[in-house]
Amino acid sequence: MKLHSDSITDGRPIPSEFAFCVPDPESHVRLGANRNPHLAWSDLPAGTQSLVFICHDSDVPSRPDDVNQEGREVPADLPRVDFTHWVLVDLKPDRDGIAAGEFCSEVTARGKPGPEGRDGTRHGINSYTDWFAGDDQMAGDYYGYDGPCPPWNDSIVHHYHFTLYALDLPRCPVEGRFGREQVLSAIQGHILAQASIVGTYKTNPNAK
Repeated sequence: MKLHSDSITDGRPIPSEFAFCVPDPESHVRLGANRNPHLAWSDLPAGTQSLVFICHDSDVPSRPDDVNQEGREVPADLPRVDFTHWVLVDLKPDRDGIAAGEFCSEVTARGKPGPEGRDGTRHGINSYTDWFAGDDQMAGDYYGYDGPCPPWNDSIVHHYHFTLYALDLPRCPVEGRFGREQVLSAIQGHILAQASIVGTYKTNPNAK
């Protein structure tokens, strides 16, 4: 199984149009276009009945102490954790891709509705749900895609993993409100193949 993108080159920076926030010289960052990137696949294994798509950032600071604080920098040696940006299930195997901006084309305060999506798909919640939980203006359930927005004072470049899973199930066995961990647990033993591409992104111009 092969996964490719006209929007993202494996191992290279993600264009800003696919980001939740972009650098700003006056306010550090501002909201971006937040479009989902184009993704396409081929050579699905025999017996594929549905597809699952997940995007996560593997470089999120494990502690928020220094995040987005003036005069401070998130150290490179701080342990890192995962942050989910997209969980999409029940993609039909006769699809050969997702168009840029098809599922998301702007930042939606308090999150987009879900879990039901177009063409019979369902969206899980992403980690902005937890990130904005204490923000009166932004709190809500963030379903579907919301792009990169690493801390503007992080010392490292973040890596975004876009992974496609081919399943031997016609429907992902999760219900109601679900996230990445629930999906990964539910599809164990049903993955026929998987493929990934990785893009990078930073809002701190000095990040390495």
